[in-house]
Amino acid sequence: MKPNPRQLTLLALLQTQGSVTVEQLADKLGVTLQTVRRDVQRLDDEGLLTRFHGGVRVPSSTIENIAHQQRENLHADGKNRIARAVAAAVPSDCSLILNIGTTTEAIARALLHHSGLRVITNNLNVATILSVNPKCEVIVVGGVVRGRDQGIVGEAAVDFIRQFKVDIAIIGISGIEADGSLRDYDFREVKVSQTILSHAREVWLAADSSKFNRPAMVEVGTLAQIDRLFTDAPPPEPFPALLAEAQVRFEVTL
Repeated sequence: MKPNPRQLTLLALLQTQGSVTVEQLADKLGVTLQTVRRDVQRLDDEGLLTRFHGGVRVPSSTIENIAHQQRENLHADGKNRIARAVAAAVPSDCSLILNIGTTTEAIARALLHHSGLRVITNNLNVATILSVNPKCEVIVVGGVVRGRDQGIVGEAAVDFIRQFKVDIAIIGISGIEADGSLRDYDFREVKVSQTILSHAREVWLAADSSKFNRPAMVEVGTLAQIDRLFTDAPPPEPFPALLAEAQVRFEVTL
């Protein structure tokens, strides 16, 4: 297809922001929701964008995540709501692991006023954020620093985490597929995340709504390994049934 001028404007907005809701597109383009949905359907059919529940994003890749700075801006409001909800549920005087991701970085900022926390992380951004809290001890995982997002990956990171058993692991994820699998892009990061899952008494997943039905290449685990899910919109089908079957307690931060 050859996009019309309105559709070209829609694509330009998407390239600038990375992800937008249908309501935002209708407002910016000055058209009805029905018109936007028709445009979105046509552009999705052509592979020019990817739809998710309530909005659209740049086309997905199963092998490479989008840049860290762009991810910081995507769904920022939703991530902040998730972060506040997670922080409210975290008790003082407990041990945590926080992994790589912009959502876990938002959670770190929301934990700045907690006391008595011992936090293990393979995310240098999380360590930097929490290091200013004098009532929080931060332990940084050893390993290879991934320059694009300051994540620490590799076998040394796996071996380091194996020494611990924490109260709560708070993890982010790149995608949750319709078979209930949790997925990410870098197999070195996945090995660390798998170790985190097995070295925590509880596992909390923090994932904004765009992560549902988002494909990625490497399986981290399944919903059955998660105790609690924090998200910013009601999960689309078939996830309510999958969450119920896996006995995952989930909280929607509207």
